[in-house]
Amino acid sequence: MSEPRPKFQGVIGRTYEDSESWWPPVKTAPAGAPNIVVVLLDDVGYAQFGCYGSDIATPCFDGLAQSGHRFSNYHTTALCSPTRACLLTGRNHHSNGMARVVELAAGFPGYNATIPKENGFLSEILLGEGYATFAVGKWHLTPATEMTMGSPRDKWPLSRGFERFYGFLGGETDQYHPELVYDNHPVEPPKTPEEGYHLTEDMVDKTRLFLHDLRATSPDKPFFLWFTPGACHAPHQAPAAYIQAYRGQFDQGWDAWREEVFARQIESGLLPPATALSPRPSWVPAWDSLGADERHLYARMMEVYAGFLTHTDAQVQRVLDAIDELGELDDTIVVVMSDNGASAEGGAKGSFNEAYFFNFVPESLEENLARIDDLGSPRSSNHYPWGWAWAGNTPLQRFKRDTHEGGVADPMIVHWPKRFGPGGNRHQYVHAIDLMPTLLELVGIESPAVINGIDQSPIEGVSFAPALLNDDNGPSAHVTQYYEMFGSRALYHDGWKAVVFHPTPFIVYDGTDVNHPFDEDVWELYHVAEDFSEMVDLAEAEPEQLAKMKARWWEEAEKYQVLPLNNEPTRHTDPRFRRLRHEFGPVIGPLSEAMAPNLKRRDFVIAAALTVPAAGPVEGVIAAHGSQAGGYALYLQNRRLHYVYNFLGTTITTVSAEVELPVGVVEVRAVATGGESGRVTIALWYGDIPVGEGLVPRRTPLTYGATTFAVGYQPAGSIGPALIGRADVTPGVLQRVVIEVAGRTTGRENTERADLATQ
Repeated sequence: MSEPRPKFQGVIGRTYEDSESWWPPVKTAPAGAPNIVVVLLDDVGYAQFGCYGSDIATPCFDGLAQSGHRFSNYHTTALCSPTRACLLTGRNHHSNGMARVVELAAGFPGYNATIPKENGFLSEILLGEGYATFAVGKWHLTPATEMTMGSPRDKWPLSRGFERFYGFLGGETDQYHPELVYDNHPVEPPKTPEEGYHLTEDMVDKTRLFLHDLRATSPDKPFFLWFTPGACHAPHQAPAAYIQAYRGQFDQGWDAWREEVFARQIESGLLPPATALSPRPSWVPAWDSLGADERHLYARMMEVYAGFLTHTDAQVQRVLDAIDELGELDDTIVVVMSDNGASAEGGAKGSFNEAYFFNFVPESLEENLARIDDLGSPRSSNHYPWGWAWAGNTPLQRFKRDTHEGGVADPMIVHWPKRFGPGGNRHQYVHAIDLMPTLLELVGIESPAVINGIDQSPIEGVSFAPALLNDDNGPSAHVTQYYEMFGSRALYHDGWKAVVFHPTPFIVYDGTDVNHPFDEDVWELYHVAEDFSEMVDLAEAEPEQLAKMKARWWEEAEKYQVLPLNNEPTRHTDPRFRRLRHEFGPVIGPLSEAMAPNLKRRDFVIAAALTVPAAGPVEGVIAAHGSQAGGYALYLQNRRLHYVYNFLGTTITTVSAEVELPVGVVEVRAVATGGESGRVTIALWYGDIPVGEGLVPRRTPLTYGATTFAVGYQPAGSIGPALIGRADVTPGVLQRVVIEVAGRTTGRENTERADLATQ
């Protein structure tokens, strides 16, 4: 519901001569309102910025910290979509229905991946107060079933207060072959990797365009820029020069690197001198216990990650340079942060293709070594081993997804030269839900009681503006905060933290039983005001304190829609869009994996109605799902039908028709038989005539990752060597595609692991 039409306040006579015109006033921001830029990085750990102890070059972020404020005690939810919802609404992730990533939605209020309209976005508030609003980068706040062109748009960026959007809707994308959305429709990247394309650079180009468009018509209007690159989420991909610059820098390994980082953290005042370095857990191998080949490979994987982060830092600098060129940087609030701790989703050994981990396929050291020079390039989809994620969260325990500090403590920098100068370190406890009320207080805007006719829920965050505007490290305004992620829980209260790790079926570090009841979990207790790295468990020494903390956690859980507890996130996932028969027109897509035909480990038939001309080309993709990292495509080439299957980027099998297509109207089919086995026979047919058959020896069991499905073209890079670029089907040839599947889907525990790929 929009605002009512304003009452005309002029005079209407019979003619212009006896009439008086009137125009409604233009909504303007408060006098002196600053621009706001929020830079939200992905999967960057507590210790990975240079200004947080790392030796990775991040001069842009370091400069902002030096002339602004560096927060040592900032916290997130431990995962991507939930943190983003907290930042933009000022409400807790379960209050937003965003307990997990959107792909793991479940049928309960705290878990349905649907942010209610009564939880207004910061962008909606600022838009209503005269700001221009831009979102550039990763979104990941739309339910997985609503990311297609045929979906409603009410949960897309332009329906939640942003006037312009350029980026991707899902949890990750290939940096060289992204699946892009421009405002409300998909677009192709403006150039190819061979022409020098990289997504983060493209995002900056669009940001500069949006700013110039704004200033061409509104010279004084402040803007809110939500800049959220896919970096440094896997796949770790960066221009070769950035990777080459780190050659040999991580050869000492994660144990020694972590000690060096910790020493710099203490020396810089980021951490109190009494902070201890948490020990290496049993599931992370000592660097010295690894073989020479493993050390060589794992060091290179970290070089790639470092190059990715430095490249991202350079692109953020380009954004700030663009604002500086407008003469507005001094009056721009810049916030830089990460959405969760460093990611362990590369597994114990890392990979040139992260889909190995998500498909339970064991890593091959030999295969990874053979691909070592491809790491970071368009030919890879790589992720480092979890030893580097552990080191990236120095001095903390655990990683992304966990409610120990390694999952929830993150870097945050705030910079606003016109209002406050260098502030040094800030040690107040801050949570992601505090950002929105803080920015509103700094700008001088009150959160409205009604947005678009909808009564608003109370803001749950607390402003930390006093920590920015005052010279001292005063008390924390945020006193109590619950955490929950995949059944792991924690409660922070006034310097104390109770926490429990509850394992999940899809990733186990230390062999812990994933099926034990929640009431058998063993809680830990830390006085984090003095023991930030959670080293001294006081559960036995302070049983009364622990009992109070546990009781308060349940109170918070009831209040914020955390229940029911569940460490199997897909137990109650949405069944409404599952089907065994799909019918498509000649050009459809992209469709996310949640909406695409699920052909994995199932028999299926792909049937396509064609009109084959007597002369001229008959080329292109009929249907495809995946990328160079894995997937399948049914396609036409040299007037014949072909089926290609790419198993995790390593084994590519092509089955081809032995004869050319007949001229005229014909139905072609690819028929797969093999049930739930890891191999499948593909038979190709023209009408009732068999024309080819072959065996695909290995099939991807669970997921092709975040890549999508399409009809009529290839959505995300070359699935097979014969398919280049989009590989659009010849116009007029493809009329209709019908896909039918048989057999059950993969088990629930396996589906959970597959959905983890989108985090």
